[in-house]
Amino acid sequence: MVIMNTFANRPDSSALLRFCGFMLFAGLVCSTKPAFAENDELKKLMLSNNCMACHMIDKRKYGPQFYEVAEKYAGDSAAVGKLAAKIKAGGTGVWGEDYMPPQPQVSDADAKTIAQMILALKPAK
Repeated sequence: MVIMNTFANRPDSSALLRFCGFMLFAGLVCSTKPAFAENDELKKLMLSNNCMACHMIDKRKYGPQFYEVAEKYAGDSAAVGKLAAKIKAGGTGVWGEDYMPPQPQVSDADAKTIAQMILALKPAK
């Protein structure tokens, strides 16, 4: 508190505080951009491979939201392979009675990339 009181009594402190606040805000904005860029890439892949018919990143539709998938498989070293195979072959039982139809039109590379991007999401809290 003594430091702030001493700092606040300086005649140029208002401009300096605004500048520091702006720099902090700018730093936060710039540091979050890569996460949004990754989500944009994931959304592009989801749209081009028809994933959004049943899934969303942050909301439940017919299938689980991708944040739930990331949370469920966190720490599983074989998860990328499991999810890529599930995307291609479909399946049931992991999320209840719902059935995920096979998606053979999804390339192996896209299935692996989608799985990696889903698993890189930070689970919702």
